[in-house]
Amino acid sequence: MNFSEAKSELKQLLSRVSPSELPKLLDWLRNSDELDELLLDNRKVMLRSIADDLRASLPPDAMLPCETAAQLRMQQRSQPTVHVDSFLYDDEQVDSLCEEGAMSRTYCLTCGSHRSAPLDFISHSFSVSELQFLFLNVLPDLSGWTLVDVGSRLGAVLYGGYVYSSASQLIGLELSEDFVRLQNNMLHKYRLSDRVQVLHADVCTQDALLQNTDVLVMNNVFEFFMEPREQVRAWRFIMQNFRKRGSLLVTVPSLQESLNTLQEALQPGWVEELPVDYDVYLGRDTDPDALRQIHLYRVL
Repeated sequence: MNFSEAKSELKQLLSRVSPSELPKLLDWLRNSDELDELLLDNRKVMLRSIADDLRASLPPDAMLPCETAAQLRMQQRSQPTVHVDSFLYDDEQVDSLCEEGAMSRTYCLTCGSHRSAPLDFISHSFSVSELQFLFLNVLPDLSGWTLVDVGSRLGAVLYGGYVYSSASQLIGLELSEDFVRLQNNMLHKYRLSDRVQVLHADVCTQDALLQNTDVLVMNNVFEFFMEPREQVRAWRFIMQNFRKRGSLLVTVPSLQESLNTLQEALQPGWVEELPVDYDVYLGRDTDPDALRQIHLYRVL
């Protein structure tokens, strides 16, 4: 049954409900968590299991000592910012940590007072819902395609690509040996190595790989981990080598936002932005604003 058929049947069903009971039913449809259980399947269960295993191997902020540069940049932001990895923690889990005192959503404006303001949360990973959206709603069928995730970190894009797509190869590029080891542990435990591999490499050494890549994913990949000069070098390298006509580029945030902060001009005729339908319900814990940060481009 497609969307139009389901919509028609649902309207027919609602038309048979007693008028006095209809407001209760509509309120239940809008606000109940029970319907979200329909969205739960083995793929989501598997991703949540991987997240559980990763949380056991990481501190609550999911940042390792090797990420001192990223931690410093977060401290330098005008608004106090903490890293809360969206793949590892959904809103319910964040609420639980806050109740336990292991995490806070606010910071004190005046030490010792009750004046407080919300903290900025930032994530270097897609959430499970965002992965579902990326592979089922943004990208086309990836059968026979190679996808490369630049700065794969915990491997969320690779695991999501494995369960939600038919990509023939899912390759992560990661500079941190600790994160490479962590990802390989998950690939081995969950038997994903038939289609997934992680390279301990700088993207600027992977010209041959980029030239043969069908989908390139870049999620908050440079801003917190590289000096501006290095970011410019990396972007120029990608523009020079990711040139396969029809290949797709996924970025968070948009290319314009990423490059404007570096005062770097986009090469004319390199890519065109493709429309994305963000009007998709993926569960009550999905952040619509986070989905709108996902942009899709096609190489011309």
